[in-house]
Amino acid sequence: MAHFKQITFTVILAATSGVALAQVAEDTLATQQKKFVRELQPIEVRSLRVSGDAPFAKTDISGKEIEQQNLGQDLPMLLQQTVSTVVTSDAGAGVGYTGMRVRGSDGTRINVTLNGIPVNDAESQGSYFVDLPDLASSTSSIQLQRGVGTSTNGAGAFGATLSVSNMDQMQKAGAEVNISAASFNTQKYTIKAGTGLLDNGWSFDVRLSKISSDGYIQRSASDLKSLQLLASWQINEKTKFRFQILSGSEKTGQAWNGVPQDSLSTNRRFNELGLKSDGTYYNNQTDNYIQTYYQAFLDHNFNAHWSGHVGLFLTRGKGYYEEYKLGQNFSDYGLPNFTTASDTLRSVDMIRQLWLDNYYYGGVYSIDYTKHNTLITFGGAVTQYTGTHYGVIKWAEYGVPNDYKWYSNDAQKNDWSNYIKLQQTINKKLTLYTDLQLRTVSYFMNGFRQNPTLHPTVNYNFFNPKIGANFMLQNEKNNKQRIYASLAIASKEPNRDDFEASSTQLPKPERLTDFEAGYEINKKRWTASANVFYMDYKDQLVLTGQINDVGAYTRTNVDKSYRAGIELQGLFKAKKWMQLNGNISFSKNKIGSFTEYIDNWDNGGQEAVAHKNTDIAFSPNVVAALDIKLLPFQHFFKFHPEQHVEFDILGKHVSRQYLDNTSDNARSIADYSLLDFRARYVIQIKHARELSLTFAVNNILNRRYESNGYNYSYINGGNLTTSNYYFPQAGTNIWGGIGLKF
Repeated sequence: MAHFKQITFTVILAATSGVALAQVAEDTLATQQKKFVRELQPIEVRSLRVSGDAPFAKTDISGKEIEQQNLGQDLPMLLQQTVSTVVTSDAGAGVGYTGMRVRGSDGTRINVTLNGIPVNDAESQGSYFVDLPDLASSTSSIQLQRGVGTSTNGAGAFGATLSVSNMDQMQKAGAEVNISAASFNTQKYTIKAGTGLLDNGWSFDVRLSKISSDGYIQRSASDLKSLQLLASWQINEKTKFRFQILSGSEKTGQAWNGVPQDSLSTNRRFNELGLKSDGTYYNNQTDNYIQTYYQAFLDHNFNAHWSGHVGLFLTRGKGYYEEYKLGQNFSDYGLPNFTTASDTLRSVDMIRQLWLDNYYYGGVYSIDYTKHNTLITFGGAVTQYTGTHYGVIKWAEYGVPNDYKWYSNDAQKNDWSNYIKLQQTINKKLTLYTDLQLRTVSYFMNGFRQNPTLHPTVNYNFFNPKIGANFMLQNEKNNKQRIYASLAIASKEPNRDDFEASSTQLPKPERLTDFEAGYEINKKRWTASANVFYMDYKDQLVLTGQINDVGAYTRTNVDKSYRAGIELQGLFKAKKWMQLNGNISFSKNKIGSFTEYIDNWDNGGQEAVAHKNTDIAFSPNVVAALDIKLLPFQHFFKFHPEQHVEFDILGKHVSRQYLDNTSDNARSIADYSLLDFRARYVIQIKHARELSLTFAVNNILNRRYESNGYNYSYINGGNLTTSNYYFPQAGTNIWGGIGLKF
């Protein structure tokens, strides 16, 4: 019965999307196109994003849309309704460590920039939004490009590109206060203030935020703080200087081990981390990190055709995670066994801290030339990362000196890239697009915690060309139709873990060839589009279960793999008081062949199992979303124009996801369908510009579901056993918030 309901839910979403076939809701409506153009004024954002007639699949999200749903959850959770997107939360409630996948590609394959500055960690290549608390409260616009997309700064985009802009300032002097409360003792406090544009051309803004939550999972509490300072100087009509300090501090309980499958039916909130030898749990099993972004930009319009931009940045990060460890061997820490009068002890319980201390700095630049039907952008980035990894033992029962540091390894990564983009309008219907990027990466790692004698050094040179065309079938006010196609190539270097686990043979870089084609239509009351894609991977790195000579599990290059599918999206204004917005993606995600390695505890070796034409892990074949927006009070009860009430009924469906690349249903995440509700009331009142009240209920149907996981297989006593771990998400949870703008 449950399976039938999920199928029915998916069919309803498909039918809704099919009313129009779908792709653009936000940026195809003419009024919203104009609004978005205003938001794109910063040059560093404009040079990386694509316009409405570019041949790439994308979703544009305005600051207003983000504001309407921002009650304290991390930014990925606010993007879960976007096309082909699946979100997850370690703590289960959307606060703390969260992540997203687009077309099955995880955060290490999604390029993220903040005002054009790379956000992805240079070594792991992931983006940690927990280090950017309450970023949504100062985000003015987001563009999510699916697939390779246009050239950007930083890590290669192998699934999507997420461009975040957060340097908009108040046009007039004012202040804003937002307070939210939710299930699991979740609280959010945000204060914003700005001077507006002063007579001397200066403008200053500040934001202070604090978010706390106990989390759904046991001992997964979060304590997040953020400070943002903005200053700009409008020298004249042609030149503008801007500076930002954005600092985030996070302390989160560790929930990254997930919940064993056997515990899902007895205690879905179980957290095994921090268990002490006396059966109690260590109360400071936490992750602690402070990250500060310093960004400075200078924009200048030379004349009507030429404009330039340069940005300098420093991202400073330092922190550690602290953990209680049982039965640690002295030899693993370079220490002799502990000898007493009667015995020799080889292991000890301890509290240790694993530290990361890093600097990431450099510059970005772009020059735009616009004349008649030609737009040329030349830009790029020069960056350097230096980081030190080290470990400190804070306490041990015996045999370890105070604050003993047992390893310290540094690393350096240099990244240089240049791109040139040409958009040429041939006539009223045809526009051609060309994008060429050269990227050079050099990377040196001076040892690893579990392999201190390994010092890999690599140098990569990548050429990433992209071409495309856009053809307008119709270009009338209430009838705009276009078709487009693009072919793009992306290259990506292995991450730090790949080098650490590949001690005998260096991993190969990955390469992706992405073909996209689509059709869009924009009518007076509805919009629709269909986008098809084929992403062909060469040497994609995947987990196979194989271990190296020091016992670490390695990702292995597989020769051939691909993702292929169709994305449908549509917006339909059924009535003046009702609007339907839906999307659905169908895909196949396959690995041609690979060998799985299974630990054999009976003989201490590994068993090899060959697989062919299997599904890529964490790549659902169906992802769908639906938003039914209702405004009945404005229509039926004739509310005062200064009052606004709207309701949103939100649906989400994600089909089965496999935990590994074997396509084994016993190693998978079951499909799930969710239903959320949101209500928002906005009114203009005396002594304030605006009062807003927001109320939301997530997972109304109280579904028991998991959004992420991992597994481990082994042979013991001649029997194959697979241990699955999952990340359960919260059942029904309630959120409420109040906002005041002065």
